[in-house]
Amino acid sequence: MAANLFPVLKLATKVTIAGGALYVTYDSGLLGGSEQGSEVLGKAKAAIPPAVDEWVKYFGFKLPAFPKIGFSPIEAWNSGVQSSISALSSGPTALGGYTNQGLQYLKDLTK
Repeated sequence: MAANLFPVLKLATKVTIAGGALYVTYDSGLLGGSEQGSEVLGKAKAAIPPAVDEWVKYFGFKLPAFPKIGFSPIEAWNSGVQSSISALSSGPTALGGYTNQGLQYLKDLTK
């Protein structure tokens, strides 16, 4: 009976961890708009270095300094959306051009 219970317990543990991670993500606002994401990123930038310093002092490790990253999720999101839409809109034209080039290549080979 214990052999049958182990896979169920293992699955339940994985589902619980995944559900907890999803809840924390949703509760912190990461699944919201870009303004909420920027706000959460700012909170994380303020909270993570002191926590890491505390753990470093506790365990006695020496870590290199954290790099400063000037990252704006709003700008990255907008540029990503613009690039994706641009690629999708130019796709049919580019595909037609590549098809013509391929057909011309095949015609040249058969001559």
